[in-house]
Amino acid sequence: MRIREVEISDDMIRLGQFLKLAGLAENGAHAGELVEDGEVTVNGRVEERRGAQLHDGDVISVGTEKARLVANR
Repeated sequence: MRIREVEISDDMIRLGQFLKLAGLAENGAHAGELVEDGEVTVNGRVEERRGAQLHDGDVISVGTEKARLVANR
């Protein structure tokens, strides 16, 4: 499976924001629903906090889609 890389201009982003930026969620409400329903994993573990901090190299999955965070320092 291909992992898409998503660049950010900072060194950290919150999960809800990343889901929207990466196109894994349509909007903030959708991001919240995905997290609440246990459909989001970060580095292979289910993440239950929409405000969880993500850092360079983290791999976020929703269903069959995966995205890797690339921090532009």
